[in-house]
Amino acid sequence: MRYIFILFFLYSSLFALQTSDKIFECTKIFEQRKGELLVELERIDEQKQALNSLKIATENLLKKKKAKLDQQEEALNTKLAELTKKENAIKAMRDENKKLLERLKSTKMSKISQTFSKMKAGAAAGVLSDMPTDDAVAILQSLKPKVVGKIFTKMDPTKAAKLTELLAK
Repeated sequence: MRYIFILFFLYSSLFALQTSDKIFECTKIFEQRKGELLVELERIDEQKQALNSLKIATENLLKKKKAKLDQQEEALNTKLAELTKKENAIKAMRDENKKLLERLKSTKMSKISQTFSKMKAGAAAGVLSDMPTDDAVAILQSLKPKVVGKIFTKMDPTKAAKLTELLAK
């Protein structure tokens, strides 16, 4: 029985040696893998830092671009407001000039009509016959009907008929 016990003891020692060799190999493999994982972790950490730096740089660049864009938009809005203001001023000046032109035309026609009303009918008929039709009609419209009638009696009947037709429109 002793032999069996010794044999058992030897067998278990042998098994223990093999197991310890396997444990030693496993520990060695785990240590190698741990080293590899630490290197990989360090590489990932460096990439993470690089990405964070890139993110911060991109955000700063976007902020600068947005600030510049906002500044340009503000400048454009200012110019647009100035242009609108100038456009309104030009429109007001144009309207004022139209009114002045109308008053000048009215004053001019008033003076012309006074001149023609003071002229003798024959002289007025001669002058109006030689004028462009539109101008003659404008002058005749400003005169009193009695004066127009006297001028037509002294004018060529064809020209008088044409002017009468234009006055009727």
